[in-house]
Amino acid sequence: MIRLHIENETSPLRAVLLGTAKSCGPTPKPEEAYDPKSLEHILAGTYPKEEDMVREMDAFARVFQKYGVEVYRPEVLEDCNQIFARDIAFVIEDKLFHANILPDREREFVAIHEVLDMIAPENIIRPPAEVHIEGGDVMPWNDHIFIGTYTGADYASYITARTNKEAVAYIREMFPHKTVKSFELRKSNTDPRENALHLDCCFQPVGKDKAILHKNGFLVEEEYHYLVDFFGPENIFEIDKDEMYQMFSNVFSISPEVVVSEKNFTRLNHWLRNQGFTVEEIPYAEIAKQEGLLRCSTMPLIRERMSS
Repeated sequence: MIRLHIENETSPLRAVLLGTAKSCGPTPKPEEAYDPKSLEHILAGTYPKEEDMVREMDAFARVFQKYGVEVYRPEVLEDCNQIFARDIAFVIEDKLFHANILPDREREFVAIHEVLDMIAPENIIRPPAEVHIEGGDVMPWNDHIFIGTYTGADYASYITARTNKEAVAYIREMFPHKTVKSFELRKSNTDPRENALHLDCCFQPVGKDKAILHKNGFLVEEEYHYLVDFFGPENIFEIDKDEMYQMFSNVFSISPEVVVSEKNFTRLNHWLRNQGFTVEEIPYAEIAKQEGLLRCSTMPLIRERMSS
């Protein structure tokens, strides 16, 4: 059995679901793209090749192995992109939430049955149909849960709007003992530099008190300042529009001291090392072409309890 335990983004990791790039199917047609960055690469003829993405994910798996983390992988479905495990489900405390995702991705959830079979059924929760939510928008941070959302009247016209206001209300109801804070994200179907697909595309905590942040990802300036005040300006690494486009905020923490990052993120990796972090650099630039990176392709299942 797996005893789920996730309270935050950085406590020492014990078990994780890592997506797979195997049999991820042919290059999508432009009209099949779910996000503007994938569309850009489809049109340019630079969409990533399966063998390159498999190689990148293997490098990630080796880092987990190095740190003794138990790694689960989905069953490989033929011609199905199963890289982004964070979209289909997420864990808060001891509950795994089955995300209400784009309908044609439902079989990705079924493909993680090896993990689901080891979790007590009462701890697997399917939110009501009106709750739209994806794991990239959900960030547990001890007594807080940060959630990225989009509540504009034109919500339905954005393929990039993945978490709605009903989801924020639902998480508040599920975790009344936590402070649930939502953030309006900037959305664009056509310009990847003006689109924060999920909250983790413009914000992520690292260590115990630091964060990576991109101001333009937030529609409401006060909400951006809330995070600056929460972590303290001296603890913030501010990324620019191009760095957001490259997914600088989508790194992954194995512990409060160890961060897995893309090897080309020179400025960020230098800052992290200056802050005392061990940075495990891996190639992930091909996967990044699909507007997702390291956090997107993982779903943590167990992190240690932190001593306060």
